[in-house]
Amino acid sequence: QVQLVESGGGLVQPGGSLRLSCAGSRITFSIYAMGWYRQAPGKQRELVAKITSDGRTNYADSVKGRFTISRDNAKKTVSLQMNSLKTDDTAVYYCNAEYQLGPYNYWGQGTQVTVSS
Repeated sequence: QVQLVESGGGLVQPGGSLRLSCAGSRITFSIYAMGWYRQAPGKQRELVAKITSDGRTNYADSVKGRFTISRDNAKKTVSLQMNSLKTDDTAVYYCNAEYQLGPYNYWGQGTQVTVSS
């Protein structure tokens, strides 16, 4: 059974930084597009950043220039470096693995990020 386990969430002040990591197991990690999504209270889940199997990235407009997604296929990890955090970034952040050539899509359990003074 595929597992995605997020880590690195927590409480940070506005303007601060956090680094989220997601470790995959029992998955052919390199062939999946990996993404970070977030869901704030009362809002729909939204894409934050995605990195394809060949390393192409895209970001939500709200995080461009502040967040950076990266992957290490050998370690089966995907990371999200978050800088200049804002209170609006407060949400549960979810790791996602999507196989774009087939019906395989997996989610992690989520990690809470709270930006508050």
